[in-house]
Amino acid sequence: MSETNEAGAATGHEVLVTTPSFGQHASEPWEVFEAAGVRARTASAAHPLTERQLIEEAEGVKALVVGLDPVTAAVLHAAPGLTVVAKHGVGTDNIDLAAAAAQGVRVVNAPGSNTTAVADMTMALLLAAVRRIVPAHASVTAGRWDRFFGPELAGRTLGIVGFGRIGQAVARRARGFDMDLIAYDPHLPAAVFAEQGVPAVTLDELIAAADVITLHLPMPSGGPLLGRAELAAMKPGSCVINTARGGLVDEDALAELLHSGHLAAAGIDVFATEPPAGNPLLTAPNAVLTPHCAAFTQQANAAMGSTVAADVVRVLRGEEPVHAVV
Repeated sequence: MSETNEAGAATGHEVLVTTPSFGQHASEPWEVFEAAGVRARTASAAHPLTERQLIEEAEGVKALVVGLDPVTAAVLHAAPGLTVVAKHGVGTDNIDLAAAAAQGVRVVNAPGSNTTAVADMTMALLLAAVRRIVPAHASVTAGRWDRFFGPELAGRTLGIVGFGRIGQAVARRARGFDMDLIAYDPHLPAAVFAEQGVPAVTLDELIAAADVITLHLPMPSGGPLLGRAELAAMKPGSCVINTARGGLVDEDALAELLHSGHLAAAGIDVFATEPPAGNPLLTAPNAVLTPHCAAFTQQANAAMGSTVAADVVRVLRGEEPVHAVV
């Protein structure tokens, strides 16, 4: 039986944290739970847990804080005492929202907490890819002095696919490099593009016009947004940056087009399967690859964890969460 302390926090409730990045570089998220009298424990299995592992580890908990773990209908049904699922991040495509709503389980996330970090990483990947920073570094450390040519960003067209918080933050940074901007987002009204001074275009128009395409949308149903045909339709010598979801891009086709030289470079932080063992991008030329770490800054880690922890506590208290998805 849980109790309620003088501050109104429900004590004695247990939270399972499955993602190792929660509070990894910040104590504040853990302190939110401690101050509320909530017991938080980490999963024993490695992240991301499988459906079966999550069912086994979630027994008896009132709340889940997850990363990429599949919170399916089966997981939800196996945890009848579950009250809230918190996504340590923004995208909730790994959570069955309909099943959660049907079971009366609240789902919360942390919108905006990683915007700056991901926008910074997007520009870092772009610069590293087109200016070939990684092979240049390897050349110097190997005792050589190879010179690598690449394009300037000024005057190049950046096509932003997904124009929410992160897409808009990327646009602000790209303006500092004197890039021309266009954007596609089927979920936003025209007024948003007008307010930001960025022309709204169709996806086909963006693919045809962009020198660089950067992705900032959740995973769509029905396959990659940039499939083989879309990638082949990009300008010769153009570049793809993906800090959103691995499944947004046909990775086999992207690797082939990098090998053929049709695409000049790619900066990839996310993969359809992680870690990407055997992925053709691992051997593709001019591909800068990072381990899904775009949101990994100390500031984002503190903000993201504290945001979801505070909403978990609110739900456990019977209050309305601030960042409710369901």
